Amino acid sequence: MTVKIVTDSTSDIPHNIAESLGITVVPCNITFGTETFKDQVELSTEEFYDRLVRGSQLPVTSQPSPGDFVEVYERVGKDATGIVSIHVSGELSGTLNSAFQAKAQMDLDCSVELVDSQQASCGLGLIAITAAHAARDGASVGEVAEVAKGAVKRAETFLLLDTLEYVERGGRIGKAQALVGSLLRIKPMLILRDGVVHELGKARTFSKGVAKLQESAREFGPLELISVFYTTDPNIAHEIVNHLQDIVPAGIDPFVTRAGPTIGTHAGPGAVGIGLLKAG
Repeated sequence: MTVKIVTDSTSDIPHNIAESLGITVVPCNITFGTETFKDQVELSTEEFYDRLVRGSQLPVTSQPSPGDFVEVYERVGKDATGIVSIHVSGELSGTLNSAFQAKAQMDLDCSVELVDSQQASCGLGLIAITAAHAARDGASVGEVAEVAKGAVKRAETFLLLDTLEYVERGGRIGKAQALVGSLLRIKPMLILRDGVVHELGKARTFSKGVAKLQESAREFGPLELISVFYTTDPNIAHEIVNHLQDIVPAGIDPFVTRAGPTIGTHAGPGAVGIGLLKAG
């Protein structure tokens, strides 16, 4: 028996990595009109973006229910000494609140530790991955939770959008409200600070925005881990990874992941971003 890691689908952890590290991902909900789907369970990432780009209805997202968490905690808790459940910023989503409600309803033999990542997408994903490594190495539930909380302090997520339309409609604009109404040709860059969306900068062209993302990543170096995510164009993400390979330790490969439906709903087509973990 060991400590189990639970996160949610905003983490954008590639399926093969989540499976190899034993990370359980609780799906958020995606709604198109009257149809609601569980993120990447009932609606694949490919199907989602096809509907997002070609369809007439913009999706909305909602957090997993407390019942969803109860089911997961009971299932993974059977073979665990403890559960560390790490989730998207509580300032951006009610997901963590659902997890707290589930914990309060349950009487498990193993303890459940909840962690607010103050991040989303790859920033959250890298925190969960770091915690999973500690669990795999035999750390106790309390030790794994402390590793996760330590990683929260070192994690950063920033992204470049093709348009503010999606994040503004989704109500996740946070402290970057000043960007609304900017010139249409401006490409907005956002960063998560203290769990809230802030403005990182503006670029006149997408390529200049990519250069700014890469510059920002270097300013946070040296790095322990880095991941690049995209919504619809993988080529730019791979170019960023190649450009930043030199600022991570030898033997550590940055990975590219496609943002799932929950993050894609708010980032929109054409977005690219970076999640990183500063060296401790």
